Amino acid sequence: MFTDANPYFSVPHNFAVYLSPWPEDKPLPSESSLRAMQSQGMQLLTEAKALEAHCLLQLRQLDNEAKAVVDFLKIQSRKVDLVLQYVLEREHQQGDKYIGMQFGGSGLVIATPAPLPIGTQHQLMLYIHDELVAILCIASVSSSVEAAPVAPINGDTPAPCWHTRLDFSQILDADVEQLVKASLNVQQKQLKQRKQAREQAGQD
Repeated sequence: MFTDANPYFSVPHNFAVYLSPWPEDKPLPSESSLRAMQSQGMQLLTEAKALEAHCLLQLRQLDNEAKAVVDFLKIQSRKVDLVLQYVLEREHQQGDKYIGMQFGGSGLVIATPAPLPIGTQHQLMLYIHDELVAILCIASVSSSVEAAPVAPINGDTPAPCWHTRLDFSQILDADVEQLVKASLNVQQKQLKQRKQAREQAGQD
């Protein structure tokens, strides 16, 4: 089990990660360069989320009569989210695909078939489907710990597995905020599911 020596909370959750090595002789991208590296789908998603957050903030300052408007905007926002999700899922992603196991505002843990060299930088695109979060950033490997082999589907020899921790080296502040909010949302959902499971077990 990984622990964070930082103020950001992280939560176990499965998600997709696309990883590609960052050249050792190449400096890390600036904030503007990182924005320019984003795909069109990611840029649209970022802009839509920013507009939605600004609009809802303004509406919260109104009285209770604004509730109907807020509910309507949430429906419209959901429609936009579904369209952007469709676009993102069909974009070509650079790098090798891995399964993410844990994420937070400072980094993430992925499952890899072999250890990654400590200290190496990687460009990664992480996509948390349930929370509609798509982020492009640079991260460095801080640890790679051997884990239990992955059970095969077709009865072959179990595949080796390593839990690799990557800490963000360059990431937009708005994306850190997205990850923090998403981690809290995921935690709330998990706590609710556990509560419902305990209540169901008590009824049986």
